[in-house]
Amino acid sequence: MSNAKALIEMMPQAFDASAAGDMSATVQYAISTPMHMVIDNGSCQVQEGETDNADVTLRMDDDDLVALLTGELNGMTAFMTGKLQVDGDIMLAQKLTSLFDANRLQ
Repeated sequence: MSNAKALIEMMPQAFDASAAGDMSATVQYAISTPMHMVIDNGSCQVQEGETDNADVTLRMDDDDLVALLTGELNGMTAFMTGKLQVDGDIMLAQKLTSLFDANRLQ
């Protein structure tokens, strides 16, 4: 099983640029090793560390993030049960799952 940091680093390979269209967004992952992802005009890049301009911050335990990214944990279920805390643009958080192929993160 992959760890959360490794899975986030794989996300650009699972990114669906056509689904993102001309979206421009920055996502902060508040996990044991903070990571952030920048989606901009069909590209997706991830970096270690924190960003000052996140549109949305997702806070969760590493194991829960792994389950979420691999499709084992439903995002809405995670949010409703308190496993996922969202700060910022909740609509963006809901769109994220449609931008990545979970099968490519396993």
